[in-house]
This record gives sequence, C-alpha cells and structure tokens, in this order.
Amino acid sequence: MKTVFRTLLIASAAFALASCANKGGDNSASAPAGAPVVANATPKVAVGTAIKKVVPQTETYSTTVEAFATNNIAPQTGSRIQKINVEVGDFVSKGQILAEMDRLQLEQSRLALVNDSTELVRYRGLYEEGGVSKSDLEALELNYNVRKSTYQNLLENTILRAPISGVITARNYDKGDMYAMAQPIYVLQQITPVKLLVGISESDYTKVKKGDVVEISADALPGKTFSGRVNRIYPTVNAMTHTVNVEVLVTNSDRQLRPGMYAKAVVNFESNYSVTVPEGAVTKQQGSGQRIVYVLTGNNTVEQRIVTLGRHFGTEYEILSGLNEGETVVTKGQTALKSGDTVEVVEN
Repeated sequence: MKTVFRTLLIASAAFALASCANKGGDNSASAPAGAPVVANATPKVAVGTAIKKVVPQTETYSTTVEAFATNNIAPQTGSRIQKINVEVGDFVSKGQILAEMDRLQLEQSRLALVNDSTELVRYRGLYEEGGVSKSDLEALELNYNVRKSTYQNLLENTILRAPISGVITARNYDKGDMYAMAQPIYVLQQITPVKLLVGISESDYTKVKKGDVVEISADALPGKTFSGRVNRIYPTVNAMTHTVNVEVLVTNSDRQLRPGMYAKAVVNFESNYSVTVPEGAVTKQQGSGQRIVYVLTGNNTVEQRIVTLGRHFGTEYEILSGLNEGETVVTKGQTALKSGDTVEVVEN
C-alpha cells in the first residue's frame, strides 16, 4: 500500500512540473509560426557637424511701393474747364500744360495790368519833371505790384501746369465741366524715384543708417530685383508694433515699379561669424516652445541641449548660444530621442 501511494505522489509531481513548463517556460509555442523574435532596437540617426561661418544678418520685410510725391492738380476757385490736354496713364514733364480753365478773369486782369504799367511809366516821367509827388508815384507802384501778383495767381490757376514730372493716375472731369472744388481735376504721381516705408524692429533700427543698400523685389515682377537706398529714418517708435519706419528710395528709371505694388525689402544689417548647423538638427521642445538639438557624446550617447537661434539662411540655422564649434549633432532620427539614449550612426 505504501508503494502504491509513493508511486501516485511521484506521478502527480511530474504532471505538475510538465504543466508549468508548457504555460510559462516556452513562449515560442504560443507565437505564430515563423514570427521573428523582437528585441529593443537601437535608434538609427544621421549626424552633422556644427561649424563656424560668416552669417549675413539679413531680414525680409513686407511693404508696398509708393509714389515719391503726389500732386492734386486743381485751380483755387470754381471755373469752367476749357481744355483737357492729357489722359490717365500719360507721362508728363514738369511745366507741361495739363488743362486750361475759362480765361475771362485772366484776360481782364491782364488788361488792367497793361494799363497800370502804362500809367506807371507816365508817372515816373512826371515825377522826374516835378509834376507829381513821390508819394503819388509810390502809391501807383504799389498798386501795380498788387495787380501783377493778382495776374500771376490767375495765370497759374487758369493754365494748369505739372509741378513735377510723373504719371497721370486720375482724371475726374471732362472738357466743358464746371470745376466745383469737390475733387482735383488730375492726380499726378512722381514714380522716378519711388519710395517704400519699411517697418524695422526697434531692436534692429540702430543698425540702419542713411545710404544703406536695400534689395527690393515685387510679386508682380517675378525674377527681378531692384537696388534701393535708405533715404530717411523716422525719429519715433510705433508703440503698437514696436517698429521704426525707414524710407527707402528706388530710382526706378525704367518705371517698372508702380505705386500700390506689394513688395519685399531685404535689409542687410551686418555679418556675424557664428556657429551654424543644418536646419534638420533643430527641433521644438514640446510644452515649452524652446529650440533644442541632440549632441552626440562619447559611447554614441546623445545629450539634449537648449539653443538660442539666430538667422535662418538657406538650409541652415545660426546658433547664438548652447552649442560649440566642432560638436556633432543629430540631423535625422531624433523624433523619439531623450538625453542618455544610445544611438547608431548611419549615413545621411
């Protein structure tokens, strides 16, 4: 009886051991046939070197082309328009006659001036002979000068001339209309040169000086660039935008730039000799907005660095702080990295 009991006990123990082995000891038995055994893979990354180079300190600003000067052409008082000599789009020269008004008042003033001139000559003769007093002569001379000024004023407001060379951009009346002083007869704009107002950040405006060269391009003229120069720096800072207006002049001798065109102005402040890295090395740290790079250290481990960016030029970033020349940075494969991770470097 003891022998039988011992035999049953040994058999039960052997069965229990076999069951445990089947449940936990052999994972391959429950895996699909042919499935590979997965191990923790080392992240593969591409790397580059932080190098120092000359970095142009350029900034691009959006702006609009403006006429250098705009004149509203109109007489001082209401009158009928007798002649219209130019049309919208015409280029005119300084002094060219644009329009002529009714001449009645002008002619009356001219005749009165001629009469006064004749009287003045006669009075001077009489004065030399002692026929009139000096006060009478001076009174006539004063009257003549007033009449002459009145005539000159009427002449300017009857025969309307271009005060500048430019292009006619608006005509608001036709021949025979009565000018009613509601709006000018013509709008004349000088477009050689043109000007652009560029809003420079208050942190950069001290780097700009009169005469600096500015590169201009316009969306309406693809592939073309124009050279302008800083003509004026405004004395105040806009409290809302914290910018300072800088006036840039472009000679525009071929008249390709027109007022109202959307343009870009590239201002070159100076050049720095700075550490640079490929743009792919710089990522944004989640939750903080800080810019980071991963630096490859000994034993192929990586270290996270917070960096301060300067200019972005071409496919590179300027690094102002946080990185030294010659350090190796990760340029690809850093998405899931963290400080201390071991990586495998592969070719770009």
